[in-house]
Amino acid sequence: MKIELKQQFQIESARFLPRLPATHPCHHMHGHSFKITLTLTGEVHPELGWLIDYNDVLKIMKPLLAELDHKVLNDVPGLQNPTTENLCIWIYEKSHAMLPVISRVSISETSTTDCSYPA
Repeated sequence: MKIELKQQFQIESARFLPRLPATHPCHHMHGHSFKITLTLTGEVHPELGWLIDYNDVLKIMKPLLAELDHKVLNDVPGLQNPTTENLCIWIYEKSHAMLPVISRVSISETSTTDCSYPA
C-alpha cells in the first residue's frame, strides 16, 4: 500500500536577493522563519506498518538544516541567489540521495506564501 507522509521543520535565516533591483525590498538583507515541509511517498513496510520512522528523517535532515538555520543563506554554497524556489531545489537535491522516499519539498517564507519542488 502506497502512503504519503509529511514532516515539518523550521529554520530562521537571513538573506538578500542580489539579482533584484536595489529598489526592491528583498534586495536588502532581511530574515524569515522558513517552514519546510517534506513530503515522503512510498510503500508501507508490511511488518512495521510505516513508510519510515520520523526520527530517522530528523536524523538525516538535522545536519542539512544546520547548514541553513541562523545563517545568511547567501553564504551557503549553491545559494548565492537564495530565492525560496532555489532553496526548495537545494534542499531536495541535497536530501534526495539520503532520503530517496522524498517526493516534494515545500517552503513557506510567510504565513501566506508557499513554494514546492518538484511541482
